[in-house]
This record gives sequence, structure tokens and C-alpha cells, in this order.
Amino acid sequence: MRLKIEHKTLYKFDEPVSFGLQKLRKTPKSSPQQTVVTWHTQVKCGRKELEYEDHHHNRVELLSFEPQATELEVSCSGEVDMVDTSGVVGPHRGPSPLWLYQQQTDLTRAKTGVRALLRDNAITPDLDGMHRLTQAIREAVAYKVGVSEMSWSAEDVVEAGKGVCQDHSHVFLACARHLDVPARYVSGYLMLNDKTAQEAMHAWVEAHIGDLGWVGFDVSNGISPDTRYVRVATGLDYTDASPVTGVRVGGKGEHLDVRIDVSQQ
Repeated sequence: MRLKIEHKTLYKFDEPVSFGLQKLRKTPKSSPQQTVVTWHTQVKCGRKELEYEDHHHNRVELLSFEPQATELEVSCSGEVDMVDTSGVVGPHRGPSPLWLYQQQTDLTRAKTGVRALLRDNAITPDLDGMHRLTQAIREAVAYKVGVSEMSWSAEDVVEAGKGVCQDHSHVFLACARHLDVPARYVSGYLMLNDKTAQEAMHAWVEAHIGDLGWVGFDVSNGISPDTRYVRVATGLDYTDASPVTGVRVGGKGEHLDVRIDVSQQ
């Protein structure tokens, strides 16, 4: 199946930006499950300074603002051919060592609530256990938009009992790593069944399980990724795989408009 993706982000500022840089992670990765046919990034009121691949194999584009810019528009688009592998991504490849993905972060530290979730559901460090973990998190953390903060850790999410895909993913990572299962955060595009227009990218996780290698789990939807899921960036948590990170001087009064369209060709 071939998916067409269009992702437009428009920033407007009440005051000019005197200096600004952005790291973009919006370019899909080619893998046995997906082949990037075309991908283009266009920038208005700024320019692409360079492009590189980081230690998670994420394609990163570094953008700069034009001096005194009052807006910045970034348009990404392309087509990706998808093959269904039931969520199996396959063997790990460097440069980051596999053990790196067993390391806890501030967002994925296993504290009292996370450990209780593991204990109460008798989660084991194997494929069946990771599927049970997915279901246990869905039951413990209701999917609800607009209730969580970007800074919430896995423990914050368990205590609140609600959150979105980012929150579900951080809880899964905290649990898996506490069991010494390598696990990583994934951001990407998801083609929805009922509409093509969206306001944000999606998030899920991958755990490294025996001879299967990396296997994907979408906690929010309770399934393993299929041909509707386009992998873009991976990392230890959201901070490694977020679509945009950056710094700027000036530019007070930011107004943001994000439009994403994912459809089958």
C-alpha cells in the first residue's frame, strides 16, 4: 500500500524573531516495512542549513529563521510504500548499542505506580508479556486529549490515570525497561480510518524481543502497527523523537497552526 503524506506547520509571531534554529524530525525512515518513494521539505521565511542522520537513525533537518521574521512556514510531503509485517521491524542496527534502550530517563523512570502496574498484571519480559502490558496500560490510563502536560513522566501518567499516545508510550517504556527489555519511543504518521486530516503526529513504542528483534506496540489503539503506520523517528523518549525542537531569540506571542493529511494512494 502506498501512503501520501502532507504536513504543514505555520508559525506566526506578534514580535519579530531576531534569531532562531529548529531541528526537524519529520522525514520517514526506509526499512523492510516501508520504502520512502519521495520526500520534500520546503521552507518560507527561513532556510535549510543542513541535514544529517543522528545516532537513532533519525533524519534531522536544521532550519534557520530569516532575520526579523514574523512567521515561518514548513511544508513536508511525500509518498511511502508500506508492507505489513505484523509490527515486526527486525534486528537492531547501530550505531547506538542495544543496551542504550534499557536506560531509564526522567520521563520513563519506573517508580511506585509503574512497578505496581507490572506486579498487579504479572507482566513477563517476552512477546506475550508485552501484549499484556499494552492492554494493562490501556485499562489503567484512559485515552483523553488535553488533560496531560508535555512534561509528565510515566509516574505522573499512572497517577493521573489518563493521557494521550505520548503518555501511553512513556508508561510502556518505563515498564519494559524495568524488566530489562530494550524499548524505544516512536513518532510517526498514522492513516486514520474515518478521516485524512489531523492536527498532530502519532506515537507508539517498539520493544526488542528475542529473535524477532524490534516489535511495535501502539498502546493507545491496542494493536501492533500495520500498513497505516509510517515510522519517522525513534529515541529513548519523546525528547529524542519529537517532530520539532529548537531555540529562538525574540518572537513573542507565538501562534501555531499544524495541518497533517495522510491518505492512501
